[in-house]
Amino acid sequence: MIRSTSIALVCALSASQAQPAFAYIKFGVPAGGRTVTLKWSQTPRYFVTTDTVPGVSAADFQGAVARAFATWEAVPTSTIAYQLAGTTSARPTEDDGSSVLGFLDRPDLDRVLAATDFVIDVTTGALIESDIFFNSAFAWSTAGEASRFDLQSIALHEIGHFSGLGHSALGETELREGGGRRVIAAQAVMFPIAYAAGSTEGRTLKADDIAGITDIYPTSDVNATLGSISGRVTKDGQPVLGAHVVAFDPSDGSMVGGFTLNNQGSFSIGSLSPGPHIVRVEPLDDADTDSFFSSTARVELNFRVMFVDRVIVVPRGGDSGSVAIAVIGK
Repeated sequence: MIRSTSIALVCALSASQAQPAFAYIKFGVPAGGRTVTLKWSQTPRYFVTTDTVPGVSAADFQGAVARAFATWEAVPTSTIAYQLAGTTSARPTEDDGSSVLGFLDRPDLDRVLAATDFVIDVTTGALIESDIFFNSAFAWSTAGEASRFDLQSIALHEIGHFSGLGHSALGETELREGGGRRVIAAQAVMFPIAYAAGSTEGRTLKADDIAGITDIYPTSDVNATLGSISGRVTKDGQPVLGAHVVAFDPSDGSMVGGFTLNNQGSFSIGSLSPGPHIVRVEPLDDADTDSFFSSTARVELNFRVMFVDRVIVVPRGGDSGSVAIAVIGK
């Protein structure tokens, strides 16, 4: 077993940093000579610490965390479930075989509200332990108080990581005076920048989050009731690595994203509702690509945002068939 530093680095929720560019994406880890999806093979048991911070008692903390876990458990198309094992005096981030959620005082991480890390079985890729810490250098609340970050919202995001989900790029920000960014709107709890202090808007899962957790932990009937869009993105006949592909459902306004993650320019967006979708492709030209790809990866940034020139129909229990998308240079 090892602590996967590369995964821990992408699981921090920021108060204001420039956003990484992912739609819902599963973590993949090398195990036994192959890449496997990072997930729990059995119901994860977690402990909560008894530490408190101003404005949040131990009971407040346990209640907010329990509500966040329950929100993920309530997704009807997913089998994910969690079990509270009790309270502990242990601190999160200790490699002790137990998954622990609690506060840590990290004033050095002045833009990190919370972070999740993992211990992984490198033979099977199974999750063994995952800890979440909430940075007590920030002001916290469980009641939506002004000037305090909402613990339940931040816990919901971090539990997404705890369950195997990465970040989503489905959100919009604007530059703040003095640096950093402010969230205007987000179409995913897994968007990597938190709403401003005092907001409780991050307590509700969006379509992108639901599709992601369903993809990792599907119920037995998902393959028969939902569908997918897959295809390939090219530029001048060559495959595009790192394109952000978004499927928009006009029937309810929901958006679910995917990503070209290989050198063939292939993508697949799963757990979609059957019916017509509008597909958009965009580059990662406002993101720190080194946060998600190796420094040697040839991520293509020089192409225009474009919409596929036809409606893509997602069949019930099937795939759209390969959608060929040829983007144009800027």
